[in-house]
Formats: sequence, structure tokens, C-alpha cells
Amino acid sequence: MTDGEKTAQPVQDADRIASLDVLRGFALLGILLLNVLGFGLASAAYSNPAVDLRDAGPADVAVWATVELLAEGSMRCLFSILFGAGVVLFATGARAKSGVLHYRRTFWLLCFGLFDAYVLLWPGDILVTYAVAGAFLYLLRNVRPSRLAGLAAVLLLVLSLFYGGFRWGMGFSAAAAQEVATRNADELPQGTLAAAQGWEDFRKDFDPPAESIEAELVERRASYRSAAEWNEGKATEMIVFIMPFFLLWDALVMMLLGMALFKWGVLQGKISQRTCWWLVGGGFAVGLAVNAFEVSGALRSNFDLFSVFAQMQPTYHFGRLGVALGYLGLILLWVRTDALAGLQRRLASVGRMALTNYLLHSLCALFLFTGAGLGLVGELSRAQLYPIVLGIWIVQLLGSDLWLRRFRFGPVEWFWRFLTYGKAPAMRRLP
Repeated sequence: MTDGEKTAQPVQDADRIASLDVLRGFALLGILLLNVLGFGLASAAYSNPAVDLRDAGPADVAVWATVELLAEGSMRCLFSILFGAGVVLFATGARAKSGVLHYRRTFWLLCFGLFDAYVLLWPGDILVTYAVAGAFLYLLRNVRPSRLAGLAAVLLLVLSLFYGGFRWGMGFSAAAAQEVATRNADELPQGTLAAAQGWEDFRKDFDPPAESIEAELVERRASYRSAAEWNEGKATEMIVFIMPFFLLWDALVMMLLGMALFKWGVLQGKISQRTCWWLVGGGFAVGLAVNAFEVSGALRSNFDLFSVFAQMQPTYHFGRLGVALGYLGLILLWVRTDALAGLQRRLASVGRMALTNYLLHSLCALFLFTGAGLGLVGELSRAQLYPIVLGIWIVQLLGSDLWLRRFRFGPVEWFWRFLTYGKAPAMRRLP
């Protein structure tokens, strides 16, 4: 076997695929770069940086631009790719589990997501979306990888066209709202009035006035009860409206691609070194170019809503997918080497405990930012949030590795297996 054909070896435990664990750990930690904005800022700031950057200093703008360029969308993309691979791993091959077990496992993932959204007060939870997508993906478990990739490509194009259409529709609605503001409403057709109202409703959610933002922050800071009451409406809106129209399709595209990449052996590292470098070079070249174009447009427009709202950018998915594939190739190259072996092992441990660590993000945020704890939501700037992210990363990298030295599963992973199989798996490692 030549060096160019050498595949990645497991970091620990012979039955694990090292590249999948390291990739999952990397993506899980990267997701916190975005989720911390939903935890620590006014909710609208997650989608519309103008909410907190209108009067911000250069450090906060630089942090926003860096995260947009290198992480926004791409970490979620990579995590979705790995979830698709996980469906194939669970449902096919010599160790395939039954459809009953798959759907039982998916049902309990849905329950974890609802717990995250309504009890841990994270309305941006992704587990509910993944559970719904997972129920559908099982039906495609035996489809050839070329067809899965083709379906992903078609959906990617359709989704990009939909985003372009959404931008056009919102532009029409904004123009209608301007017309209503300058003319007598009785003189205008009902269609214009309805479009204008649609724009006002959209702005109410994503570009709210200062008094609405302050009212939200007061509720989220006051107590667990007041934060839960505010969160209930937001979480329900995410599940009932945002998830079926946007998040589900966003996830499905990348999950289908992940299924194809796993069947081709890409995610397991069964590709040449040259192919890995093509992923790095091509992925980052396309992804960073698209993301830089979108970031520069946002800066030139002074954070105009049409320039910063992701679901109004027809190029959005090409940028995030390109960067995700760049990271994929880079990590596949890395796990072939002994470089920073300790960090590889710790990232793999985070990935093996991904569900535990994902819920721990919400638990930490519950204590830090809501009225259940310190009530810091809205008190820190964008740049000030990222030392917290770094602290959580360090704790999870060290803690996950220490935990898995003694135990075979993360605590939530163990509970998930118990719920799925109906019996408790052995938890402690043999001495």
C-alpha cells in the first residue's frame, strides 16, 4: 500500500472509524461558534448581525466576518454529512440493525431534541430536525451512492433557487410596505396590503425595534420560568415553521451527500492522498470565495437585511458546502499522520460523546445566559462570547477523553442505547 493510498486508522478502540469520530468532534465543537450567538445575544442577532453590530467596534465586526467566512453553515453542513453516514452505518452492512431499532432510535432522538428545545431552553435545537430527516433517510439506505449524490445535487439546486425566490418575494413585500407607508391604504389592492404585512411580520422577527429586544432580554434574564415562557413560543415557531420550510431541507441535502460519501469510502479515509488534497484545495477555493463575496456584500450594505439573511442568498449552500469539504479533506489528511496525536484522540472522544456534548452546550448556556443562572444574555458582545466558547472546548476535549478512559459510552449515549435496545449495555471498561 502506497502512502497515497494509506487509510486512516482508529485513534482508539478497534471497532471505531477514526476519521468519523474526529470529524464529528471537530464539527460538534465548531457548531458552538454559531450557537453561542443564539445563547448569548438577542434572538434576532443570530440571523441578522445588524441587531448587535450597528454600533459595534471593529473587534466585533472582525469576529463576525471571521466566523461567517470559516464556520457559519459549514459546521452544521459537516455534522449533517456525518449524520447521513451514521444512518448508513446503523442500517446497512453485516452489522445492520432492523428498521424497528432505527425508528426507535430516531424517536428517542426526537425526544432528546424536544427536551433540549423546551427544558434546556434552546430554540435553535437541531436534534428534532435530524430525527425527522432520519425517519426519511432509512427508506434510502440501500440506494446506490451515485443516485444519492445526484439527488443531493438536485435538492441543492432547488434549495438555492428557493432562496433566490424567497429573496425576490421579500423584496416585493418590502416595496409594498414602502408603498403603503407613502400612500393611502384604501387606494391600494389587497395583494399589496397583504405583501406589506408579510414584510412587517418578517421585520418584527428578524429586525425588531430596540424596545422589543430589551423586552426579550428582560424576560430571558429574569428567571427560569420567564425564560421558559419566552422560549416556548420561539421553540414552537422553529419546529412548526422554520424546520419544515428551511432546516429540514438544509439538513437533508447534506445527509444524502453524507450517505453517498460513506458508501464510496470517502469519510472512512479510503481515498488517495491526492483526492484528499483536491477536497482541500477545491473545497476551500469555492467555499471561501463564495463566503467572502457574501461577507463583502454585507459590509458594503452596512448589514442590510437582504445581504445578511442566509436564506436570502442563492449562493449560501455552495459556500458552506465548499468550506465543509475543505475541512473534510484536511482532517482526512491529518488522521493519516501522528501529528498532534493527543488532540486527535481528544477530538475523537468529543465525537464519540457528541450527543452528550451537544446537550452540555445547552446546559452551560442555560446556566450562563438565562434567569436559571447568571442571566448574562445580552450583556456580552460578540467578541466577548468567544472566550466562553474556548473554555467549553477545553473542558469538553479534556473531560470527554477522561470519561472514555473509564467508560465505554458517554452518559447520554448510554441512555440512548438503553432506550433503543431495551437493555442496559455495559458501561465501565474492563480493567
